[in-house]
Amino acid sequence: KAFALLDQFVEAGGNFLDTANMYAMWIGKGGESETLLGKWMKERKNRGRLVVASKVGIQYQDVPSSNAPAVIEAECEKSLRRLGIECIDLYYAHRDDRTSLLEAQLEAFDKLVRAGKVRHIGASNFKAWRLAEAEAFTTAHGWAGLCCVQQRYTYLRPRVDADFAFQTACNDDLLEYCRERKFPLLAYSPLLGGAYVRNDRPIPMQYDHADSDVRKSVLKQVAKELGVGANQVVLAWMICNGIWPVTGASSRKQMSASLQAAAINLSASLIERLDKAGAPQGPDPSGEVRSKIGADNRRGPGVAKRALQYCCGSSS
Repeated sequence: KAFALLDQFVEAGGNFLDTANMYAMWIGKGGESETLLGKWMKERKNRGRLVVASKVGIQYQDVPSSNAPAVIEAECEKSLRRLGIECIDLYYAHRDDRTSLLEAQLEAFDKLVRAGKVRHIGASNFKAWRLAEAEAFTTAHGWAGLCCVQQRYTYLRPRVDADFAFQTACNDDLLEYCRERKFPLLAYSPLLGGAYVRNDRPIPMQYDHADSDVRKSVLKQVAKELGVGANQVVLAWMICNGIWPVTGASSRKQMSASLQAAAINLSASLIERLDKAGAPQGPDPSGEVRSKIGADNRRGPGVAKRALQYCCGSSS
């Protein structure tokens, strides 16, 4: 079934696969996702046509939650073996590890790039000021710099007191950082595990407030007007705003719906309606920043298929 979904994604023009060393520890021990991808790429002989991203930094098996240099190096070797490849196209720090010096972490990632084991490095669950700090270190030392950030992000805005544990939700500071520096933003959990469309999946408590009620209503109105699903509107809204959603699928139907979203061209008026929906946010609402982030990066021909990334090991 997993091979069939991967085949469906690639046949539709997709080429960006997202995984991590600890996927899918929620149903196994960790490492299963990379192993499966490795077997699939070997069988299909398609490695050269794909962009493969993986991550390091979160606990699984006997590996600690750490981005200490020794952990980064050791886990990269494990990921390469499981994936059956010589180089990881994009290697993320999966979390902001404050127990290890950031400068030392970045040096370890740079060594992997110089050794040809990693092409690019990224960050996930980092705040904007930590990205700026990382840029200062890599620029000063001439090391490989971070090329993107992957953050929890969806159409609904979290409560001000929302707690996502080690996950870091995208906020106005990060959106503005990405806009001003033209720094690519990738969004994980964009569909909230199906909560937008499934009655058995309530909206997570972190998003349970009046602002979400208004935004959900507008989202459903726009979806009805377009004759598509709410999930598809969420993904299309992100893509049209220059943000790359990272989503998964557990069935061909889910995969088809997500792929179709990449072809939806939202009009400027619809984007504005979606952006401005919600309770009053103050002088610089996140919707306004969101509309700015993609102002100079609107989707053009040929971008849609690349803008949707498939997360192997997730259905959200």
